[in-house]
Amino acid sequence: MSLTKMEDPMIPGVWTQYFRSASPEQMVELFASRQWFHLELSSEHGEELLGRGEPEKTGHDFAHYAQERGVHFPQGHLWLTVDICAENQAEVIDDLKRWLDLFVATGVKAGVLHPGGNQMRRQQQSPAAVLDSQTQALGQLCTHLQGTDFTLCLENVPGTPEVEQLLSIIRAVDSQRLGICLDTGHLNMAGGDQGHFLRQAGDRLKAMHLADNEGKTDQHMMPYGRGSVDWSAVMGGLKDLGYEGLLNLEIPGESKAPEPVLLAKLDYLQVLMRYLVEDA
Repeated sequence: MSLTKMEDPMIPGVWTQYFRSASPEQMVELFASRQWFHLELSSEHGEELLGRGEPEKTGHDFAHYAQERGVHFPQGHLWLTVDICAENQAEVIDDLKRWLDLFVATGVKAGVLHPGGNQMRRQQQSPAAVLDSQTQALGQLCTHLQGTDFTLCLENVPGTPEVEQLLSIIRAVDSQRLGICLDTGHLNMAGGDQGHFLRQAGDRLKAMHLADNEGKTDQHMMPYGRGSVDWSAVMGGLKDLGYEGLLNLEIPGESKAPEPVLLAKLDYLQVLMRYLVEDA
């Protein structure tokens, strides 16, 4: 049974970095061949698309190509290595606006973004100064998104691991264009409680990164391997919230294999995700 036939509002998907070496078009063909039709567009594929020219036209053209094959990108990961609080913040914001134009044109509704501030923390600047810089940057991006239904989703990452930190940024910016992405692997590394995070995020939760690890390093493994993420707490919390976004598998740790093995893993992941959604 295809995952697209599920009646549950939570739709399983995969981060397209799983086929990192494939072109955007090749990636679409590979996922479609295994009936994975809802994906998170990776920053690597986004960067390749941005290099082709005008973001809006490129996004529309690529979306048309994907949709002809039944593939959609409800979620996307913006510039992976960006720090929105960098010293060249104005240049960074201009670049991110191009990313946003591309993603909106591609049909992405939830764009995952790291909250930034690492450079300022290394310089031992105060938490208040970091928050002020984050607020300025995100305010400009939210203004750019006016008139769209796109949500910028701040991800819990090392440096900003707690849901309360993300909520404080959102309150400071005060925009409905901001939401939260829970990365289960990052929270597991920080020793956090998955259920608490979800309860506190509430209706601001607009994106998910599902990944497992052993609690020490960001191994990006699939669920139910040797990792220690509490998947019952994750799925119970999502169901209690009535979450309706993408259940995105962020599992590049599983992608170091020949293409036939990667394709076979996708078949197995259909079974795994069906269990996770329906029975966990």
